[in-house]
Amino acid sequence: MIKTHVKKNDLIEVIVGTEKGKRGKVLRVIPEKGRVLVEKIKLAKRHVRPSGARAQSGIIEKEAPLAISNVMVVCGKCDRAGRVGRRTLVDGKKARYCRNCGELL
Repeated sequence: MIKTHVKKNDLIEVIVGTEKGKRGKVLRVIPEKGRVLVEKIKLAKRHVRPSGARAQSGIIEKEAPLAISNVMVVCGKCDRAGRVGRRTLVDGKKARYCRNCGELL
């Protein structure tokens, strides 16, 4: 399994591209491809036919994957996008922390 600095349900900020500066919650991380799905970021239109699960056809908008290198985690305490570090706690568990303010994520 590939380690990533982003986890599901993290608040992130896009740092590169047409969606630069937007913030959203991570819906899914795809570490094998180095991609991440973010809520209401990089919406793509898909034409769908009616099927058993979906009775309504038409054009729907859904999130497209973004490169994981184009996002940064937003710290809950300092409210800034920053790099993430890893630290071993006294009980032996590993935890992520904000490299701006030192707060645990």
